[in-house]
Amino acid sequence: MSHSGRRPATGARRIGALLLGLLLGLSILASAGAQPALDGEGFDHYTLALTWHPGFCESRRDPPRECREPRLRGSADDGFVLHGLWPSLPERFAEDGVTPRRWWAEGCFLEQPRARGSFCRAHRPFKLPEALAGALDAAMPGRASCLDRYQYAKHAACLNLPAEAYFATAVDLVAAINASAFGDFVVINQGGSVARNALIAAFEAAFGEATGRALQLVCSGRGNRLLSEVRIGIAADALASFPASSSLVPLRRGRCASRIHIARLAAAQPANERSLQTRPGT
Repeated sequence: MSHSGRRPATGARRIGALLLGLLLGLSILASAGAQPALDGEGFDHYTLALTWHPGFCESRRDPPRECREPRLRGSADDGFVLHGLWPSLPERFAEDGVTPRRWWAEGCFLEQPRARGSFCRAHRPFKLPEALAGALDAAMPGRASCLDRYQYAKHAACLNLPAEAYFATAVDLVAAINASAFGDFVVINQGGSVARNALIAAFEAAFGEATGRALQLVCSGRGNRLLSEVRIGIAADALASFPASSSLVPLRRGRCASRIHIARLAAAQPANERSLQTRPGT
């Protein structure tokens, strides 16, 4: 929801969005043949990183393109948007002495060093089926700053994860969260502040008792009070059953304050007032 006066998304609306995503997936399969499997290469779990776009944009001193252009901000009106889908430390890297901290920081760049310059220049666009490309544009506004190319190069390129399957899976996961009661809770409360424990309770109410351990809240700004992202742990062999409670795995606790502000989308500044910037990712 934005300052345009639109009503908060309802549970029915979000369920409709999820059904639309499933139909989209079927159309992609029909047009492109069998979807490549997203089989993990010796790692335990994924971290699904979802940006709360208003909070991200508000926290940036020099907001990237997707924060400034209304057509790119619009997809954030209905819930979370995709930051990334991050495999945990693969066994073959661990056997070579790579620590989880180093894998988290460098990922696949350990094998293929990060190219110089922006990812928009260093990496070609993905050739995805038209339906999937459109869905990814909506789910990941940061694609305008080549966030998709960065995320794949860092987190998937070295792990035998086909780009089409990787992004199709990520789009479905975002839709599942935004169609949930947890997604509704965040959308309805944007513009105000809620207790950190209330966010965790809303997650558990949506996905099951004690599942709050799979939720990591990421906040920014003074005192870590501004919600900018949520991260959700998913077992690598249980993507198909997400968001069932059995598919969720614990993550580290976040560093948000006891009360968290959930920002609204602010009016975009004219493009000539800020320089273009490639959106950094994790």
